[in-house]
Amino acid sequence: MAQHDLLDKLEGLRLRFLEVSEQITNPEVIADTKRYVKLNKEYAELEKVVEVRNEFENTLKNIESTKEMLKEETDPEMKEMAKMELDELEAKLPVMEEEIKVLLIPADPQDAKNAVLEIRAGTGGDEASIFAGELARLYTKFCQDKGWRVEVTNSNEGTSGGFKEIVMNVTGNGVYGILKYESGVHRVQRVPQTETQGRVHTSAATVAALPEAEEFDIELRTEDIRKDTYCASGPGGQSVNTTYSAIRLTHIPSGIVVTCQDQKSQLKNLDKAMTELRTRLYNLEYQKHLDEISSQRKTLVSSGDRSAKIRTYNYPQGRVTDHRINLTLYNLPAIMDGDIQQIIDKLIVEENAERMKASEM
Repeated sequence: MAQHDLLDKLEGLRLRFLEVSEQITNPEVIADTKRYVKLNKEYAELEKVVEVRNEFENTLKNIESTKEMLKEETDPEMKEMAKMELDELEAKLPVMEEEIKVLLIPADPQDAKNAVLEIRAGTGGDEASIFAGELARLYTKFCQDKGWRVEVTNSNEGTSGGFKEIVMNVTGNGVYGILKYESGVHRVQRVPQTETQGRVHTSAATVAALPEAEEFDIELRTEDIRKDTYCASGPGGQSVNTTYSAIRLTHIPSGIVVTCQDQKSQLKNLDKAMTELRTRLYNLEYQKHLDEISSQRKTLVSSGDRSAKIRTYNYPQGRVTDHRINLTLYNLPAIMDGDIQQIIDKLIVEENAERMKASEM
């Protein structure tokens, strides 16, 4: 793509940025919460693009002025300095062009959202539950290292440890845009604690990251929801099994059921359950969008196929393999301790390359 073409594309975004800057100071817009929040998100995204655009334009101007200086300069030392500066400026251009091309790829508006992270034991009995528990620890550690807040809203413990199912709310900056790469089937290959003969078994757990719906994304009607209360179970002190603090919500039109029992307060559990219900309803529509994308082109992520095997954790060889990009790493202990950013970074690069290719077609 020619440099002037890039500037032309960026000019339209710069003008839109100025327009949005004006709109978010308009009292009428501020009074409309849904519109105001949407415009603020657009402002933050466009601000990054405009900063890069200004730097790119300044670099092009500096290249032109340095070339002019080289034509007119007679002093050999000054000419040599100008030549060195020109080389540096021209070396920056390809890097900036690639950065701009990535910025010009339409962003998934869901990426900035918080996420609901679900981990469920799959095939493998008790060992699968133990592995699901280890994945829950992995993601909790990863999220905490990034400064995100993790809250367990519902869990069902396995008979030998771990979880048959655990649901967590993760809040922070750009959570879904990172955690979406973890959706799919995770396999573990190792000798289970319950195995007496030392044979390696394969077990699995499924991970699903869902973009959390904000209050104005989904309108819930009271008459469409049936609310049931019951006694919470599991750890939680004297109030467990004595007060009806646990909440079960059933969305009658869709049949979706959510439960929350991690708080002693019924009101707090209700608030969390409503958030999860909104998220699940929102994801019914979002899933249609993902299915549409996957029918148009094969993607590494956002394909909507959460049953796809994405990663294998092999304990005897100490390796982790991500099957989407054929990446194998031999640092299993660090990865199980939450060090997965390097894998996600490579997935982001591959996904962006794929999306760039699709946008050029």
